[in-house]
Amino acid sequence: MVKMILIAIVAPLLAFAIGLSFMMIKRKFVARIQRRYGPTIIQPIFDIMKLLLKEDNISHGIIFSLGPIIAIAGSILSVFFIPIAGLNMLTGSGDLIALLYIMAIGSLGMALGAGDSANPNASIGISRALTLMFGYDLPLVIIVISVALQYHTTDLSAIVAAQANGHWALWSLPLSAIVGFVVTYGALGEHPFDIITAPHEVATGPMVEYGGKHLGFLMINHAFHLYVEIALFVDLFLGGASNIFIFYIKMFAVFFIMMMFDEVLPRFKIDDAVRFFWKWPTVVALISLIIVLVK
Repeated sequence: MVKMILIAIVAPLLAFAIGLSFMMIKRKFVARIQRRYGPTIIQPIFDIMKLLLKEDNISHGIIFSLGPIIAIAGSILSVFFIPIAGLNMLTGSGDLIALLYIMAIGSLGMALGAGDSANPNASIGISRALTLMFGYDLPLVIIVISVALQYHTTDLSAIVAAQANGHWALWSLPLSAIVGFVVTYGALGEHPFDIITAPHEVATGPMVEYGGKHLGFLMINHAFHLYVEIALFVDLFLGGASNIFIFYIKMFAVFFIMMMFDEVLPRFKIDDAVRFFWKWPTVVALISLIIVLVK
């Protein structure tokens, strides 16, 4: 019982710290790519603290205020389903399937909150977010089925254990790993899939009406979201890790590659993004699934 309580406290704090570190690194990295000095590396910490201490001058109702809270709650719940260095709180047969549903809570909570603002830019952003999710969910489900069939289980802890000693799914399911990387990249909303916020078109989309502590909560949720998406990829295809240091190194390697793509790709239109996910990633994922079935 005491161990479960400790995990319930440590796992979210660890996830937030890792996600926040990625946010800090990216701002500095992007600035250097653009030949700017950029903010101090700990600027995101100052931003979150400043926003949480501010008063909200605008409120559109209880659902608007609860939106960021629901998003954070969904992200934290997702953390408990992801094995990391032996910290497994909610494990067992079927937890990978449950995780896929739980990961959608953040987007749905954000949709409820932003939709309650009645701002057209927020509505457009939410529409794009849900449409994009509808696009990358198809190849995501296919690769999850491929991994589950490969290891004969939907228990994420068992999948990680089966990849011990370097027997990563990256080597046995390379096509699924490629699709998994693209899907993770798209789920994080990086270029060219940043059409959800599109600051030059819809003024940050779903977040347009949020400020003060609500915006601070959304930054916190973004840190959790970064962790959940990348950690899931590491567990599925890179064998997880037995200690937090190795796990962080693997996550950072994936995130670093994503940052390199983020700085060179233009933005997709929403229909182009969905068409892309339903075309190449889905076809490649189906080929990988067929290979698993005929083995």
